Amino acid sequence: MTANKAWNFVLVGVGGQGTLLASNILAEVGLAAGFDVKKSEVHGMAQRGGSVASHVRWHPEKVHSPLVGTGEADILLSFEKLEALRFAEVLRRGGTAVVNDMAVVPVTVSSGTAVYPGDEHLVRIFASLDAELVMVPGERLAQEAGNVKAANVVLLGAVSRLLPLPEETWWECLAQRVPKKFLELNHVAFASGRAAVTTAGVRA
Repeated sequence: MTANKAWNFVLVGVGGQGTLLASNILAEVGLAAGFDVKKSEVHGMAQRGGSVASHVRWHPEKVHSPLVGTGEADILLSFEKLEALRFAEVLRRGGTAVVNDMAVVPVTVSSGTAVYPGDEHLVRIFASLDAELVMVPGERLAQEAGNVKAANVVLLGAVSRLLPLPEETWWECLAQRVPKKFLELNHVAFASGRAAVTTAGVRA
């Protein structure tokens, strides 16, 4: 894995999960590392718990479009399991999906008209793409750090483990976005996300 290649990220979730904040931090990390960066957001019905998607692209020279096409994402970061399935097609073959191990049950499921897909379906879909699937217990780790709302920071920690940048670069960018009274909590959350991804899960 080298720092002088282009990187395409797609971040997906539902409203209120901190997806857009995570994409902003990811963009800032790319800039701090010397990449040209572009970002695009699709809010949808975000404030009502609907889908949120954000594209972030890093390039060592020039990003010409902020959008990541189908089959072009190196990393898909999903804050919820159903959203990971919904956006699986954006991941390139051999890419990595970092998925928060949580379910936001849609009305169609709670009303009994649909069934929430099981984890085995998630595994099967990403295996068909020859993709690495990294499941992260974001809410549990955030709760252990002190606040379940820090799950987005846990997930950023997991993504940071997959990229060839110093941990300090990530933390410096994150610290600029976090209120001082929550710095330690978020530091613990970020570190726990990094620790959740073993060296076996890092592509060479």
